[in-house]
Amino acid sequence: MIRVLCLIGGLAGGAGLSQYPEFSQQYLQRLAGQVDALTEVVKDFDASALAAGLGREQALEELTGSPFLQSRQADMRRTFARHARLAENLMVLRDAGPLTRLTLPHHMGDTAILRATWADFTPAVPISVAGAASGGVGFAVGWGVLAVLLAALTVPFRKTAKPARKNHHRAPAMRHEPALSKPTPVATPADHRPRLAGVQR
Repeated sequence: MIRVLCLIGGLAGGAGLSQYPEFSQQYLQRLAGQVDALTEVVKDFDASALAAGLGREQALEELTGSPFLQSRQADMRRTFARHARLAENLMVLRDAGPLTRLTLPHHMGDTAILRATWADFTPAVPISVAGAASGGVGFAVGWGVLAVLLAALTVPFRKTAKPARKNHHRAPAMRHEPALSKPTPVATPADHRPRLAGVQR
């Protein structure tokens, strides 16, 4: 039963991970579009700051004096930070191949882009080498994870096999009666007196 469940887990993992190359490709496309849009915002802000004779940080410090300006400053700081993070992720993912992206999920962690990609994603038959390889990895991972979970869940129900005690019945000890000793013949002292013929003593 456990092997059947592990097989199901392996098939589910293989089917799911086989879609990773296509999903990562669509994520990459949306990531590139998001970076392009943020780049335009950053360039526009830097151009306005330069026209006023200010650098980026100086222009941000100018956005004070009212709740609206302070909120605008916080928004722009988040925009600059997100642009830098996504631009770096885009560069890494573009340089990596479909299989290498399996090891780079931390560069595909933008929540907004993930939701948008998943909303439009349609599973496809993995006919590429990357899809087949990803499916094999997913099968192994699914099998291994489910095997570990099942092993952990069944530990409390396992009974430790105890060796059965063997009753050793000892045969009653035989009582050895001492053997009756034969009477030791007593040597009769020899009679060295002279005998007379015809006389019996």
